[in-house]
Amino acid sequence: MKRATRHPFPRKSSSMTSLAHTALALTMLTASLAPSTAPAAAPAAASRASSPVSYSRDDVMTLAEKVADYQLATMAAGYIPPNTSRDTADPKGWVQGALLVGLTDLADRSSNPAYRQAILARGLANQWELGKRFYHADDHVIGQAYLWAAQNGAGAEAIAPLRQRFDAILTYPPKVGLEHAEYSDPRGVDCDQRWCWSDALFMAPTTWLELSKVTGDPRYAAYAKSEFAAVTAYLYDRDEHLYYRDSRFFTRRGPDGEKVFWSRGDGWVLAGLARMIPLLPAGDPDRLKMEAIFKEMAGKLKAIQKADGYWSPSLLSDPAKSPPESSGTAFFTYGLAWGIKSGLLDRPTFEPTVRKGWAALTRAVHPDGKFGYVQPVSDRPESVSCDDTQFYGVGAFLLAATAVGDLDLKPGKDSGVSVSRARRNGGN
Repeated sequence: MKRATRHPFPRKSSSMTSLAHTALALTMLTASLAPSTAPAAAPAAASRASSPVSYSRDDVMTLAEKVADYQLATMAAGYIPPNTSRDTADPKGWVQGALLVGLTDLADRSSNPAYRQAILARGLANQWELGKRFYHADDHVIGQAYLWAAQNGAGAEAIAPLRQRFDAILTYPPKVGLEHAEYSDPRGVDCDQRWCWSDALFMAPTTWLELSKVTGDPRYAAYAKSEFAAVTAYLYDRDEHLYYRDSRFFTRRGPDGEKVFWSRGDGWVLAGLARMIPLLPAGDPDRLKMEAIFKEMAGKLKAIQKADGYWSPSLLSDPAKSPPESSGTAFFTYGLAWGIKSGLLDRPTFEPTVRKGWAALTRAVHPDGKFGYVQPVSDRPESVSCDDTQFYGVGAFLLAATAVGDLDLKPGKDSGVSVSRARRNGGN
């Protein structure tokens, strides 16, 4: 995912024609869910008096549905947030694909049929096709929604194009290395035929592993295991227990000489591991390796969480100088909550971290349900504001909400975290 050119005004993309097919269906589904204010004129989140955060499953799910309803309603209207990239309007691409992954977890837990219907409608509008880039992991993530759809009413046709694509990749596997060129290189970035950047570990491996499980074909799992092992050996820093975004960051340093590890980049990885691990048999050697990395990352993330519950956009930077950022925080909160529920993480040790993370995420939700503080599309830590929102950020929030809801936490202290709502000043 490249850095995006930021646009100062909300816009409708020229690519919205492809989105319109699903928009029509979503308009019908979400008419009763639409926010009371028009999307383009939605009020900015204002500071509110501190109020307690509820961790009960019912309250967490209520907030998750509020955020999902806002997002579906605005998408159905054809609204694209400002500060987006050209990928955003692609109904088969990673931006919307990551949102659909979050929606699958919400649909599994909600009694509202709109979420299931939205996923099925998107698949039908897409004719169950992946993105156009043959090898690129970003264009494989939506396959996770298709796999879910196949088991929730759509049938085998929902994964037929996916299986055809992956069979072709197995027949003609990429031969490139993992070194990442600059995006300005006129020769292009050919390593993206493989999983040479951290984000890819959320986008593709789960799709391959789940297809293997559904079809019983071990070749898909073998490919995912091999590629995951290769990129982990290359990008995982075994001293810091974090992944570099890609090889360009091996030697880069922040303003205080710290290594540069991007919050959302590592968030993609931790969330990806939480989705990969359950798809492998207990005791599988590759699963055990993934579990070990997951626990190492969890320990590091607990240690560097900021006092306000967020994680810094650049994870090792001075927390006193970093703004809130919700997408990385949502992915981390999701992963850690899943780790507790699965038994991989010790509950007394990690529950306070999850509580702080969830409290921070609730402060990023605007009164109308918009999810803010989401760093726009990039490949590195950058600035973010209260009003910044993105589809993939909502997907991350839904994953976090459903995982926290699964814990059904009891009332308790939040380690001194303030519980006022999202603030406009972008400070801690």
